[in-house]
Amino acid sequence: MSVHIRSIGTAVPPNELPQTKARDLFAAQPGINRLGARLIGAAFDGSAIETRHTVVDALAGGTDSALVADGLVLDASTGARNAVYAERVPELLLGAARAALDGSGLETGDITHVVTVSCTGFYAPGPDYELVRGLGLSPRVQRFHLGFMGCYGAFPALRAADAFARADPDAVVLIVCVELCTIHLTSSNDPEQIVATSVFADGAAAALVTARPAPAGTRILTIDALASTITDEGESEMAWTIGDSGFRMRLSGYVPSIIGASIEDVVAPLLAPTVPAETPLWAIHPGGRSILDKVEQALGLTEEQLAPSRGVLRDHGNMSSATVLFILERLLGENASDSRRGPSGGESSIVGTGVDGSDVGGPSVGDPSVGDPTDGDPTSGASSTGGPSIESPSVRDRGEALCAMAFGPGLTVEVGRFTRTRA
Repeated sequence: MSVHIRSIGTAVPPNELPQTKARDLFAAQPGINRLGARLIGAAFDGSAIETRHTVVDALAGGTDSALVADGLVLDASTGARNAVYAERVPELLLGAARAALDGSGLETGDITHVVTVSCTGFYAPGPDYELVRGLGLSPRVQRFHLGFMGCYGAFPALRAADAFARADPDAVVLIVCVELCTIHLTSSNDPEQIVATSVFADGAAAALVTARPAPAGTRILTIDALASTITDEGESEMAWTIGDSGFRMRLSGYVPSIIGASIEDVVAPLLAPTVPAETPLWAIHPGGRSILDKVEQALGLTEEQLAPSRGVLRDHGNMSSATVLFILERLLGENASDSRRGPSGGESSIVGTGVDGSDVGGPSVGDPSVGDPTDGDPTSGASSTGGPSIESPSVRDRGEALCAMAFGPGLTVEVGRFTRTRA
């Protein structure tokens, strides 16, 4: 019996935050000194991010009285920030879930388990409850919430879903990761806080995991193996703590080097007997540009192999636990997701996309005629309808190996091996 990811859906807030605009906004904040302004310019300009999304209206040029005081953006207590979290999470959560369900061949009545993931806020009844009520799920659905794990939270959720589906082959597990990182951004001259402010963003991603047979021709991601490791060093270099004025990220400049030095030892046993560079598809959590650079160098990967991860960083920034599912969505849907933007499930206030793995038109990622799948305008790619993908029978039959990874406090490294194939 094999367990697979049947479909992935994503959602982001409607407020787009161009990186240049965010840079200028934070550089102009009261209390920023000359050195701080230079550091802000360097961090934002060197981030490889073009656009992020935020629930904070004030960051996008609006007014947000709860998070603005005396002209200072995001000058608020933890309680005020968390109140915004509780208010804004439901629409993103439900938008991503509906996008995942759309076209998956599964109905809300099929869902047996709900696993929610978030590290950017708390309330109860929480996100897991919101999904049951908002989607009209059975009140007997088994619910689980994984909180405050950081950017790698999607992997423990996948591990739980895999276990549920192996224990009950008829189970359908809905995973939703939702993060509102920007409510915790802050104006600061501190280099580490500046780096955090330059990369974190808001978004939600949902995945449906099951062992039920998928409709013929549906592209799926089979879960082959999942592994977790704590590196020998790095405990003090990456941390996520709660303060009186929001949550604070400790993100030292040593993190990329620590990851680069340890990643081959973590990944190699999972991919054996092949070497990492022979795995064609990669979903690497873009904690920042330097982390992607170090992983690329350490594993001998190509620009093409890193393109989906760099594309999500460019278009969305670091959305913590949701980010790796955004990358897997691109890989599952042949980078068609960006062309499917539009209202999701009636949620007019959010942007939602969904990839169910069905034929969406256009060439596949593995087609040698295709260059960088993130080149060009992300909104002008393949449409959500059309003819079959160009994929040879041999590739379709054997599937394509995929490795995904994410990093978080500890320093924890989570890795998964998948096979992209068709049912």
